[in-house]
Amino acid sequence: MHTEVVRDLETDLVLSPEHSVPIPARLTYRTEDPYAVHLSFHITSPRQVTWTFSRDLLIEGVFREAGEGDVRIFPGKVDGRSVVCLALSSPEGRALVTVPVKEVSGWLERTLRLVAPGLEGQWLALDEALEELLTSGA
Repeated sequence: MHTEVVRDLETDLVLSPEHSVPIPARLTYRTEDPYAVHLSFHITSPRQVTWTFSRDLLIEGVFREAGEGDVRIFPGKVDGRSVVCLALSSPEGRALVTVPVKEVSGWLERTLRLVAPGLEGQWLALDEALEELLTSGA
């Protein structure tokens, strides 16, 4: 049986050091994909955008700068409150998004209680997938 841990939250898209715009988002963790987290933006629109990256990357980024390339995550402060900053890059452009650290940390804690670090592989159905591949090719 697989489980999802979902958290709707209000992120801020940073447009400049003085100005940001709130964007509704959703963090999702699925035990059938235990190494990944999914962050979806524009969840109330038909043109939802989802970024998928490592849960370990998000955990590390809460405490110190982590990642390189398309997803970089690091702690920060906005108006005196602690946030997690996500720098996202794609061929279509770049974005800097902030999320309150309390919301991310609480959600991460729930995922860690569900699937402890180092035990993610136990949630993968590799034997079943291999058997299906072998029998479908026969």
